[in-house]
Amino acid sequence: MASHSKSSQKTLHVGCPNIGDRQRFFDLVSGVFDRRWLSNDGRLVKELETQIARRLGVRNCIAVSSGTAGLDIAARALNMRGEVILPSFTFIGTAHALAWQHIKPVFCDIDPATHNLDPAKVEALITGRTNGIIGVHLWGRACAPDALAAVARRHGLPLLFDAAHAIDCTHGGRYIGSFGDAEVFSFHATKVFNTAEGGAITTNNDALAERLRQMRNFGFEGYDHVVELGTNGKMSELSAALGLANLESLDRFIAVNRRNYQQYRQELDGIPGVELVPYDDAERNNYQYVMVLIDAKATGGLDRDGVMSSLHACDILARRYFWPGCHRMEPYASLYPEAGVGLRLTERIAARIMALPNGETVDEQDIKRICSLIRSLVENRITS
Repeated sequence: MASHSKSSQKTLHVGCPNIGDRQRFFDLVSGVFDRRWLSNDGRLVKELETQIARRLGVRNCIAVSSGTAGLDIAARALNMRGEVILPSFTFIGTAHALAWQHIKPVFCDIDPATHNLDPAKVEALITGRTNGIIGVHLWGRACAPDALAAVARRHGLPLLFDAAHAIDCTHGGRYIGSFGDAEVFSFHATKVFNTAEGGAITTNNDALAERLRQMRNFGFEGYDHVVELGTNGKMSELSAALGLANLESLDRFIAVNRRNYQQYRQELDGIPGVELVPYDDAERNNYQYVMVLIDAKATGGLDRDGVMSSLHACDILARRYFWPGCHRMEPYASLYPEAGVGLRLTERIAARIMALPNGETVDEQDIKRICSLIRSLVENRITS
């Protein structure tokens, strides 16, 4: 195997933050300080909401303090209760947003090709206790929104999408953001577009949007009139300032991701047992997630964790996503110990998939180094 020296190479991370024009951010923050309006639906939050709604072609965008807060608020605004169907193959925050509200998450298996909810399996899980469906657009690839909408209509259920990965992605040429009753984006620091911490809920339902705005601000309608139970889910002006600066650079961020993804595709081609998760070039994608599946049967017994361990030893901090599945994390593992019986495909994908570093901090030579190491690991294992 080729020698890989840690000391001579930079550390590469999954989810290293993208940062746009710093001077633009500083100028926006200076204006915030001049106005002395740091939060509570300020000028920059409103501007960010307007720009995102316009970019995604949706009527309403409601900025919130995090994607998880957005899920909390949206689920309550849609009157979800009892049981809600969602994938186990997602970030734990999707399930926690329900459990915090004493809603039982019913974990559904996925389509092994898309890694998203299988609509047929969703329909099979619906009972008289079901009061909602949450789909997740994993890796920014659309979660069968048309098929899930048809299931939701047949059973009279609200449909919410966790679009944490999917800013600036399309399905059928239509931007994600206007599917279902509402969609929730994460603008966490690790996302292709970030506000350091933050998120947004988008919807074409004006009445729902008004309720969402009230609920993110303690249930206030107007200055001092509380009309329902709410919470503090507001985005600050400082987060909005970073968002506005980064939004101006989003096309550049995506172009870099796309360039990196295409190079990964070339460099990984032909390595036995290593499959790059593809994007549909007919759609717009943000290409943030470079995901590979490791098939130990084809690599001479070298599994995902073995590859990842070797990468980590060379300061290439690849990550498992979303291992081992929400159903095997607490409190769900204790509450629903038999859940894994119906999640065979979820467990199969969770055990094999790995994210590789991407973004503006990753260059051509970095990708060559990563892929060369993976190729050497596999080839040496097969021939040993």
